[in-house]
Amino acid sequence: MNPATMLRVHDAIEHCAEDCARSFEACTRTATHCLELGGRHAEAVHINLLLDCAEICRTSEAVLRRGSARYSLICWACAQICRACAADCERLSGGDRVMDECAAYCRRCAESCEDVAA
Repeated sequence: MNPATMLRVHDAIEHCAEDCARSFEACTRTATHCLELGGRHAEAVHINLLLDCAEICRTSEAVLRRGSARYSLICWACAQICRACAADCERLSGGDRVMDECAAYCRRCAESCEDVAA
């Protein structure tokens, strides 16, 4: 791999790790927010998806930052879970800023993870 390609790969990995960290924070914050809202926002399926997303994002960030050879596999899984979480947050949002932000961070993370996993 030539130096320019190595730099692009390193930059993509770093960008993805940062997006994973932001998505982890957003999902964690949103889970608390949803529990406070109650009702359909606090249903177990939704809360579990938020927590699953937070955990896979945290794992993906760690795998990327330590340079694991298995980052592609983990990032692929992260992208799938982030897409599901973004869709669920959008479904429940109703214009709620916290829900909309979570969906946006999850979508951004999914895109970054898909780029890195490819």
